[in-house]
Formats: sequence, structure tokens, C-alpha cells
Amino acid sequence: MTVTDERFHKMQPLPGNVNHLAARELPPGPRWPLLLQSIALVRFRHQFVPAMHKRYGDVFTVRVMPKGSALVLFTRPEQAKEIFAGDPEVFHAGKGNAILGPIMGEHSLLLQDSSEHKRARKLLMPAFNGAALRGYQSVVGRLAAEEVDRWTPGVPFRSLDRMNALTLEVILRVVFGVTDEGRLARLRPLVNRTVDVSPAVLLGWGYPFLQRFGPWKATVDNQRRLDEVMYAEIAERRAAPDLAERTDVLSRLLRVEGDDGLSDAELRDQLVTLLLAGHETTATALAWSLHELGRHPDLRARARAAAASGDDDFLEAVLKESMRLHPVIPMVVRHLMKPVTVGGVDLPAGANIGPSILISHARADNHRDPQAFRPERFLDGEVATNTWIPFGGGVRRCIGAGFSLMEGVAVLREVLQRYDVTLPAGVTDYPRVRNITSVPRHGARIVVV
Repeated sequence: MTVTDERFHKMQPLPGNVNHLAARELPPGPRWPLLLQSIALVRFRHQFVPAMHKRYGDVFTVRVMPKGSALVLFTRPEQAKEIFAGDPEVFHAGKGNAILGPIMGEHSLLLQDSSEHKRARKLLMPAFNGAALRGYQSVVGRLAAEEVDRWTPGVPFRSLDRMNALTLEVILRVVFGVTDEGRLARLRPLVNRTVDVSPAVLLGWGYPFLQRFGPWKATVDNQRRLDEVMYAEIAERRAAPDLAERTDVLSRLLRVEGDDGLSDAELRDQLVTLLLAGHETTATALAWSLHELGRHPDLRARARAAAASGDDDFLEAVLKESMRLHPVIPMVVRHLMKPVTVGGVDLPAGANIGPSILISHARADNHRDPQAFRPERFLDGEVATNTWIPFGGGVRRCIGAGFSLMEGVAVLREVLQRYDVTLPAGVTDYPRVRNITSVPRHGARIVVV
């Protein structure tokens, strides 16, 4: 059994046991069969979660495969605050993200808890501080300019596809420091197939026997090939004569010496985490931003003026509003190691809990006129703490949040300095579930002129 095979065999979604957590111990929720609840949450979350909120109120429980694990969703900002401020020794985010284990790996920052998480975050933080972000800006701007210069004015295209290609290129160069075109050509399709995991594959990860068949086998095989390229890059970089001068994240991590140094397996898991977490999420936010600007001529004119004048604050507000109106990730999950009380609700050890990003971003008492695209709400002080949570919160807030916003602003600036953005006639778009993320169903088609 290879390392990849073992990882898929060992990791299972959302720990917890349905027999241990009786229904009477948890807030109310649907009594549907386990399979139906799992499919509804994973595949039809944009309909299912609001419907459960409407029926059961601000706190409700759903159960997911393979063990009938309890997932308690909270929807109010004061509840989110309690969860984000909870003791990380009790509120385990790593176990809450267990569904990502087969791809990210057991050493992933997203999968670790306690001292392991503190160590990994400490090692990664210097690569994402303010000085590092300023150093990455020129690379992001150059790659964005090269991408935008290839667009054909007047011809409709799927902005999601182009943003995915661009953000992948940024991550491969900034995180991996890969510049060899041959290796880039091998990495791109492997990463794209890793990201494009269907909900059926996600649900099937808890059943190892499926890995011999169809899409589950294809996922394992693709992961094995990606690992081969990754480990080859790590080995070559360790021996690179210019390692001390390189500024990419991989080279920074390889320069860590002594007991804090990372093994090849740890490096692989952290790099894949940064690659996947920082690629599709930012691309999707950018695609929705372009789609919404195409729908709103007045906002588009203001955004183009901001790009021309260097007003990054408004461009960042556009990006944040797209993340609010079109959440890429549906929830933030913690696994309880001990009984706790959140928002007056007593919860047993073993439950998985978390704020619903979908509901938090859509509540009228959190965001005035929540269905409207209004970037200025982020400039006017309207957005209260814990009502906008695309990056989570507390000590587990996404380490790449600053990088994502920096990259998004840089890309919008390059696009809007060159082009006006409109929508093809009759075009509208809606979210669809791609893996754990939601993306524009029709690719957020636009026309640039």
C-alpha cells in the first residue's frame, strides 16, 4: 500500500458516532434517512441549509455519512463569536475538517490540532506576513497582466476558467516557486483534477472499498501522480544551490533547520493545502466579482475609476462583497472534545458544530438588503464582526486571507485598467457545488470591451 493509498484508507469524514450522540442531546433537525441528509448537505446545500434554518430556527442539527456524524449549525454572529473564541484544545478544527484528509494529508494545517497546529502555523506565518505579501505583489501583477493580455475583446468567455488558470499559476510560482515549463505542464492537469472532485467522491471517502472503482479509483490514481511530482520538486529544491536566495514558500520552509524542520511528507501536505485552499477559492471570488460588475454599470464605472487611480480599498470591497453574496465555502466546522455550551445550547463531546457561512452572509439582520451587491457596505462600517466569515475566525482564521485579498485586488486592477466588463445578453448565473466549494454554475460568463 502506498502513502497515498493509506491516506485515503485511513481518513474519514466528520468524526462522531450517531449511537453516542442521541437525538435528544442535540438541537432539532430533519429526520430524513442518513443518505438523503448527506446528499442534501453536500450537493444541494444552497437549498437545503436555508430550508432547515427556516424550519428549525437559528440552531439545527443534520447528520452525515458514513457514521451518522452530528453536525450542529449556528447562524447568529454572537454564536460564531463563541465558537471562534472557544478553547482550541476543546474546539478541534482539524477533526472538523477531516473530510479533506485524503487530499490534504494528515500533516495539513487544516487537519492539525493542538501543539501540531501551533507548530505548523508558526512555520508558515512568515510566508504570509505583510513583508512577504508585498514581495509577492509584483509576481501576481505580472502574471495577471499576461493573462488579461490574452483575452479577446467582444467574445464571451467563462471568467471562472480564466481565473482558475491564473490563480493556479500564481500559486505554483509563489508557493512552489516552480518556473520550469515542463514541470508546470505536468502539475496543472493534476491539480485541476484534484480540485474538481464531485460530491459523490466526497461522500464515498468513508467507504475504502470504493477506491477500487470508477471516480474513487481515478481520484486515488491522480493523487498518486501528483505526489510523485511534488516529492520530485521537494527533492530537487533541497539540493538547489540558490535555495538561500529564493522567496517562494517551499524554499522558505526548506530553510528551517533543527527540530522545527519539516519532513518531505509534512512539506507535501502543507504545500498541497496551500495550493488547493488558495487556488479555487480566490478564483471563484474573482469570477463572481467580474460577473457582478458586469451586471451593475454604475459599480463597474466606479471600480474602473478605482483601478485607474490606485484606490485599492474599493476593489477590495468588491471582492469582499462577492465573497459575502456568493460564499465559496458553506460553513466552518469544529469537533468538540468536551461538552460545551454555545449560545445557551448544551452540546455533548463528539458533536461537530460551526457557524453557517451561507446563512450568516444572507441574514437581513446581519447585512442590510442582503441580496443586493453593495461593495460600499464594507467601506461604510456596516459589516459587523462575525457577520462576514469567509476565512473563519479566531486562532484558526485562514492563514492565507491576506494573500487572497492582495491577489484578488491585483487581478481586478489589471482587468479593469484594460477593459470594460459586461455580460452576454440574457446571461445570469447561480451557484453549483463542485467539491466542498460552490462555483458559478455557468462559469460566470463575461464579455470584455
